[in-house]
Amino acid sequence: MTVYRGFDQRELDREYSPSTKAADFDAELAAYAAQSRRAYQELGGHRELRYGTAGPERLDFFPAGPGAPLHVFVHGGFWQELGKEDSVFPALDLVPHGTAFAAVGYGLAPQWTVEQITEQVTTAVLWLVEHAAELGTDPARVVLSGSSAGAHLAASALLDPRLRGRIRGAALLSGVYDLEPVTLSYVNQPLGLDLDRARRLSPLYAAPDALAALPPVVLALGEHETGEFGRQQAEFAETARENGVPVHELLVGGRNHFDLVFDLGKVETVLGAAVEALWRG
Repeated sequence: MTVYRGFDQRELDREYSPSTKAADFDAELAAYAAQSRRAYQELGGHRELRYGTAGPERLDFFPAGPGAPLHVFVHGGFWQELGKEDSVFPALDLVPHGTAFAAVGYGLAPQWTVEQITEQVTTAVLWLVEHAAELGTDPARVVLSGSSAGAHLAASALLDPRLRGRIRGAALLSGVYDLEPVTLSYVNQPLGLDLDRARRLSPLYAAPDALAALPPVVLALGEHETGEFGRQQAEFAETARENGVPVHELLVGGRNHFDLVFDLGKVETVLGAAVEALWRG
């Protein structure tokens, strides 16, 4: 029986199971943790900075010298897995080359709703922008990035009027911008979304004036992704362009949903070069 866009339930669940396209999903998640441990050990920084009063409302920050640009990263995990502790590894590439780095922590489903998680991430980004100078970074050169559900959360933050004009650019990797199919898949079990809430939470359906206020954005996808992630990116890219947003769309050869993020701070890669160009303007 068809559930969504010609997919039956099993097919739709597979489309939202990006690990089916990864050669060694467990090894890639282990690499997140191992490289993040290296970042904590090798780089000076500030852990557990509070941007709110709730337990998960903390972030980790790695400085890179006075007046450095700031790269803010929002991790993925389908709003229910991973944490900032697994997500600081891009600092290993960014900080030595003069870019400060912050990894945002937030609550996870089912303890927290997607609305609450979205608000937490937006609050964290706003806190970082407002404290950028105090942290020794350049408030005019803040780039926001996110991967998978983190791309959804980063895009949602960018659409918030409190952040309009305050982010230099964004890099959204393997993102989910339309939550309707999520409500119909296995992913929704801990989220509990209905179609009305999903639509309100979908950046793809944001108001035109909010979309038009987005900064320049890099939308990147790995070569080895399911078709639904490709559709999500293509439709969001088209909608953003229709509203006058400069969009640089990438399909990165050899990468999948999970290892694409390793290129984020590597300027010698096509993704890393595109991200650096955001804060250089």
